[in-house]
Amino acid sequence: MKTFQSWNALVKKRNALAEGGNCGFKMRQLPFMGVICTVMLFIVYRTTDYQYHKTEMETRFHPFATVKDYHLHLGKLRGLPRGIMQARSDLELRPLWSSNSQSKASATTNKNLLAMPVGIKQKDFVDDVVKKFLAANFTIILFHYDGNVDGWWDLGWGEKAIHIVAYNQTKWWFAKRFLHPDIVSVYDYIFLWDEDLGVEHFDPTRYLEIVESEGLEISQPALDPNSTEIHHRITIRARTKKFHRRVYDLRGKTKCSNSSEGPPCTGFVEGMAPVFSRSAWYCAWHLIQNDLVHGWGVDMKLGYCAQGDRSKKVGVVDSEYIVHKGIQSLGGSGHPTMRTTMKRHGASSFDLRTEIRRQSTWELKVFKERWNQSVEEDKNWVDPFLRYQRRSKKHKRQDN
Repeated sequence: MKTFQSWNALVKKRNALAEGGNCGFKMRQLPFMGVICTVMLFIVYRTTDYQYHKTEMETRFHPFATVKDYHLHLGKLRGLPRGIMQARSDLELRPLWSSNSQSKASATTNKNLLAMPVGIKQKDFVDDVVKKFLAANFTIILFHYDGNVDGWWDLGWGEKAIHIVAYNQTKWWFAKRFLHPDIVSVYDYIFLWDEDLGVEHFDPTRYLEIVESEGLEISQPALDPNSTEIHHRITIRARTKKFHRRVYDLRGKTKCSNSSEGPPCTGFVEGMAPVFSRSAWYCAWHLIQNDLVHGWGVDMKLGYCAQGDRSKKVGVVDSEYIVHKGIQSLGGSGHPTMRTTMKRHGASSFDLRTEIRRQSTWELKVFKERWNQSVEEDKNWVDPFLRYQRRSKKHKRQDN
């Protein structure tokens, strides 16, 4: 019996010693593990800090460039010290002389931009528009498609605007070449308007207050119902609303109901008076085709540049509205190489407006084909609005 008890005591003593040894081993491990954890945390911190400053530097160098683009162009700039690089610009006019020119230049930088194609025949309309926008501290750039710049100097603001001349070119041609996102990235909003717009009931400052408060990335002022030319019902002013994002209409070829989730029922503005946020314009500029100058078809795809759900980020402002006068100007500028009618090889004359219309229709067809081909070729692109299109088709089948 004593032998058995002695044996149990020996076993318990051995187990106690083993447990004590394991505990001691674990205790000795703690400082080592602490050092390892500290080193790992330091490495993670330094890596994160490096990536943050690297991204910040890249963004400062080019606010819209991707990291890949940055490294691609950095090689071409190795001859310059990094601190001297100025990637961004603007359209502000700078004084040639003044003792305080530096402070004056920085103080007069405007936050928003108005760009318009203009002809001398619409001088009075343009004058009314520019006066309102200058009073709201806009930068003004005029695209002269008729070549007549001298006829604008008698206006009090003539020297305050930027004037660019190219005979018989469209708004979209000018915008693609002179409103590059790198140049206009300092402006919060870009107004790309036609010249035949009445602004008696429009205030730019109040308009932008609504756009900002409602989070509209792409917008346009509503059209007075008495306008000479209206193409889409969604653009007509709703008298009792401040703004609207969709329209309901069961008449005509295009029917707009609750199930409509795309243009021209919702997520749509027309090309005559669009207003873009900085981010939306960066996208829209890339959407504009270099060689398709009339811009037909672009308005139906602008919702893809809305920086989110186009049914929420695109809208029409009703309380600040305009009158569309529907004046056809291109092709009738009087430039010697472009008369109203011409003859080909002694054949009967033809109307340039008809030719322009034919060109526009052809460009629309080409643009649609390019879009469809791009969608098919880009295997990584996912249509963000595809689920809405499927739901809309389902509702249509149920209604039928």
